[in-house]
Amino acid sequence: NNVLAPGDVEVVPIERGGDATYHGPGQLVAYPIVLLRDGERDLHRFLRNLEEAMIRTCGDFGLDAGRVAGRTGVWIGPRKIASIGIACRRWVTFHGLALNVTTDLSYFRRINPCGFDAAVMTSMAAELGRPVAMAEVKRALVAHLGDTLGRAFA
Repeated sequence: NNVLAPGDVEVVPIERGGDATYHGPGQLVAYPIVLLRDGERDLHRFLRNLEEAMIRTCGDFGLDAGRVAGRTGVWIGPRKIASIGIACRRWVTFHGLALNVTTDLSYFRRINPCGFDAAVMTSMAAELGRPVAMAEVKRALVAHLGDTLGRAFA
């Protein structure tokens, strides 16, 4: 069980990959609902495209983010800045991603986020040592999701 001490945080079991995660204020959460067309029906590629959009978004803010072999999500060195958990039915994706922008990281201590120790979690604000405007991050992520998924998002 990856839920350690939820306290006043509601625990909601759902069907998607990724084990336990936390969603709360300061996170940019996106659940792209995408019909994967012929030639796109590769969930690993879809997941990597979500990662790539967040890697590019972090780069826009001067953060050197990337992937870690064998681990899903986006990382800055040994620290995880973004999580992904997707599901798909009839080639329509649902669930999605969470990028920690100004997240209160203490909430991750209530779980083993994605099966890891909570100490691995970080945020854009923690890495940069300053506040980050959510609206700016949202604009960047939407643009990069459009690029990596080959779609226009509003």
